[in-house]
Amino acid sequence: MGRTREFDEEKALDAAMQLFWEKGYEATSLSDLTSRMGIQRPSIYSAFGGKKELFEAALRKYMMSRASHVRTKLQNSPSVKDAFRTFFEDVVAEEYGEGCSRGCFCINTMVELAPHDEKFEILTREHQMYLSVIFQETIERGIQSGELEIEGNAKALSQALIVSLIGLTVIIKSRPERSFVDNTIDVILTSLK
Repeated sequence: MGRTREFDEEKALDAAMQLFWEKGYEATSLSDLTSRMGIQRPSIYSAFGGKKELFEAALRKYMMSRASHVRTKLQNSPSVKDAFRTFFEDVVAEEYGEGCSRGCFCINTMVELAPHDEKFEILTREHQMYLSVIFQETIERGIQSGELEIEGNAKALSQALIVSLIGLTVIIKSRPERSFVDNTIDVILTSLK
């Protein structure tokens, strides 16, 4: 009979996710993980596998939470234009606010691991495509309500907005002047006529 776990796996996974998000995969050691998670190495291996499997579990948890957050944020506004403006402005405000500027865990992974690890290339690409579908649904809602008059198709526009979001999130890491970023958002959102 197997032993019952003496720790809360969800809390431990949350702690690992926060640490990986702050430091990235390569810079996070197993000692960092055991300290932050409050468990010993054998418990990590038993519950999650190795460091890479733990990272994957943390990334998947983040992506599910983030997609749900984005969907809720875009669906809860009666105005599609206002929803996208608020969404982009909130991304920027989070990064320029007080505390640690971590960026998007998925985009960080895309930059750090996807170029040389096929599993993370696929995972991060799937997340981008899923967010693109959420954007597309929101744009289509705006077209149906008459708020938006899109030249071209909603799918292409949603993909362009995802590329813009990723670029914006990456460039914010270099902390450009806020006006640079605000002007960029204004231009990005002109595509939502």
